[in-house]
Amino acid sequence: MNLAALISGGKDSLYAMHLAQKQGHEIKYIVSVHSENPESYMFHHPNHELVSKQAEIMKIPLIKCKTMGIKEHELEDLEKCLSKLDIDGVVTGAVASNYQKQRIDKICDNLNIESIALLWQKNPEELLMSMLQTGFEIIIVNVAAEGLTKEWLGRKLDFDCIRDLRNLNEKHGVSMVGEGGEYETFVLNAPMFRQSLKVISQQVFWDNKTRSGWMKIDVE
Repeated sequence: MNLAALISGGKDSLYAMHLAQKQGHEIKYIVSVHSENPESYMFHHPNHELVSKQAEIMKIPLIKCKTMGIKEHELEDLEKCLSKLDIDGVVTGAVASNYQKQRIDKICDNLNIESIALLWQKNPEELLMSMLQTGFEIIIVNVAAEGLTKEWLGRKLDFDCIRDLRNLNEKHGVSMVGEGGEYETFVLNAPMFRQSLKVISQQVFWDNKTRSGWMKIDVE
């Protein structure tokens, strides 16, 4: 099928896209949603503009969709964007969030296209291990959960990191894949990249009151 991949720049959406390609689907477009609301229920905010760099090195056309990020209305904006594309379906990186999956499913039903969620209900730790074994290079760019300190910003997601996330999951209930907003990532390299990306600058923003923060990066 000819698909659009809903890409945030993070690990789950790109890994789902990679699996879709392995199944023989063609990714005709990458769709990136820019939400003006950093607290969007659906779309990642940190470093969203860098999806253009990922799309460029994958040689796949990028479709940018803008939204105010108002709950539920942001879905209407995405549906309008997808309705203009000649596609058979949309692939997304939903793992366990019923909120996200149900809403993408509804959009696809409205447009009479397939909703493809290849990570759905997969074991979180096994997913992370598979990403690393497949050659994904991932860094953490946002944290907002008990136990995820400022030092996690910029940390490479490796096997030691997976071990620490397992411990945080057991101690504090932190989602190992961060789907509840506990952390967000950016992918620097993956099998479908023609070359790896390199961080050339970074700036950390940290809120001591909420014990959360994010890292603004630039890549080349």
